[in-house]
Amino acid sequence: MHNFEFVKPSSVADAVAALKDEDALALSGGQTLMPTMKQRLAAPSKLVSLTGIAEMQGVRQSGGVLEIGAATPHAVVAREAAAVYPALAALAGGIGDPAVRNVGTIGGSLANNDPAACYPSAALASGATIVTNAREIAADDFFQGLFSTALEEGEIITAVRFPIPQKAAYAKFEQPASRFALTGAFVAKYAGGVRVAITGASEDGVFRWSEGEAALSSNFSPAALSGLSVSADGMMGDLHGTPAYRANLVKVMTQRAVAAAS
Repeated sequence: MHNFEFVKPSSVADAVAALKDEDALALSGGQTLMPTMKQRLAAPSKLVSLTGIAEMQGVRQSGGVLEIGAATPHAVVAREAAAVYPALAALAGGIGDPAVRNVGTIGGSLANNDPAACYPSAALASGATIVTNAREIAADDFFQGLFSTALEEGEIITAVRFPIPQKAAYAKFEQPASRFALTGAFVAKYAGGVRVAITGASEDGVFRWSEGEAALSSNFSPAALSGLSVSADGMMGDLHGTPAYRANLVKVMTQRAVAAAS
C-alpha cells in the first residue's frame, strides 16, 4: 500500500471540502476500498474518513419513515431497526461476519453498489430515498448499473430514508465463502402495491422484478408467482451458478421472501 494522507472530519461540510482535493476518496467502512488499495488497484492521495461525523450516525424513526445515518454500521442497524423494520434489521444482521458488521456501513454499501450486496435490494424494494450532502435521490434513480450510481464526484451519502412497509422480508441464497448473495430477493408490501428487488443475479446489478410485483400486488402469496418464469438473458454466470440457475433463483428466493413476510 502506498503513502496517503488520512483525515477524519467532524462535519459533513468539512468532509466535502476535504474531498475537493485531487485524488481524495471518501472512506466509510472500508470493506471494499482498503482491500482494493492493498492490491494497488486504487491509489488515493487522501482518505477522508466519514466515521467521525455524528450527524451521519444512528437510526431514527419519524412517522412512517425510518432514517439511518450513512455511517451507521450494519450491526447497529440490525439491533436498532429490529422493532420498526425487522426485515431490514434481519438483512443487516446477515451481512458478512461480526467483524464486517461492526465496521461496514450502509452508506458505503450503497455507494459501492456491488452487484451482490444486500442493502441495494432493501433500498430499491423499499422505495428508499438516498440523502446526500447536495440533494435527495430516489432509489429507482440511484442505482445505475454495475458498481455505478447517480453520485457525482465529491458527493457523499449522509442518510437513507426507508418508508416502513406493511410487510417485508429478505431471502438470500448465500455464497458460503463471502456471504454475499448468489441471489437475494427483498419483498416489501405497501398500501399502493408490492415492490420486489433482486440482487446477486443480474449483470447490471440490483433490479426490480416487475412481473413479480404485479402478481404479488394482486395476490400476496408464494403461489402467485408459480406461473412466472425469469429469462436468463443478462444474468451473471460463474463457477457458483449459471445464468439459468440464477434466473430460477430469482423466483425461488422471491417466493421464500413472500412466505417469510406472510
